[in-house]
Amino acid sequence: MTGAHGPGVRECPPERTPAVVLDLDGVLWLGDEPLPGAADAVARFRAAGLAVGFMTNNSSLPVSGYVDKLARIGVEADPSEVLTSALAAAELLAADLAPGSKVLACSGPGVVEALEARGFAVVDAGQPDPGPVEAVVVGWHRTFDFDRLDRASAAVRAGARFVATNADATYPAPDGLLPGNGALVAAVATAAGRRPEVAGKPEPPTVALVKARFGERGVMAGDRPSTDGALAAALGWPFALVVSSATLSGDEATDHDAAFVGPSLASLADKIIDALGPSDA
Repeated sequence: MTGAHGPGVRECPPERTPAVVLDLDGVLWLGDEPLPGAADAVARFRAAGLAVGFMTNNSSLPVSGYVDKLARIGVEADPSEVLTSALAAAELLAADLAPGSKVLACSGPGVVEALEARGFAVVDAGQPDPGPVEAVVVGWHRTFDFDRLDRASAAVRAGARFVATNADATYPAPDGLLPGNGALVAAVATAAGRRPEVAGKPEPPTVALVKARFGERGVMAGDRPSTDGALAAALGWPFALVVSSATLSGDEATDHDAAFVGPSLASLADKIIDALGPSDA
């Protein structure tokens, strides 16, 4: 091999820019309400030369929906910086199912977009008589009802592969906690008599997605040790814990191994920047 350093010398790939990967719900916003200082913290990360990513277990919106929502709180983001559990679920299925396979989406439009982008034939669980399908994906959505439960669980009982975008029991909101996708998945699992494969944080499909997009060096910031903290551990990254209503709802406020803990992303920005300073390597 002949490279820039002479014949027979293999060039080393350039080191990737360290990344700070941010959870959204409870870190940048609560519902539709931006959290104080969050947009400024993201600007400080960018000014420090860090890559910035956004990783949410909420699969309800398409990627463009999250880009637009980030813009409304003052954070400009490229679609390539946004990762969701819907994308992780689609990648999980794409490893084994051929393009064109029929998949039942008991979910919002984020899952439909991710599945269609991987070439699957998507059927909405809201449609009557979906017919045989090869997989069922359950993601958080507000239109979950008895008919959707019936169709999704019947397909799983008939042998369809059962994938959950995530298993979060709740999501933080301005007025408290909302039922999360874990509650919907539990209903389908109970009716079907089978447990799902889980794609989102902190499971291997999301670990692979984050590493493929952002490399090997970073900090994960989130409000849930059970998902964000566990993802940080799986990545081998420090965990920055932003305390929210979700953190305080159970044992997560004390049961964690966070490198940094604070009441807001803004309060942790300097520590995150310092942690991702120049590598000694």
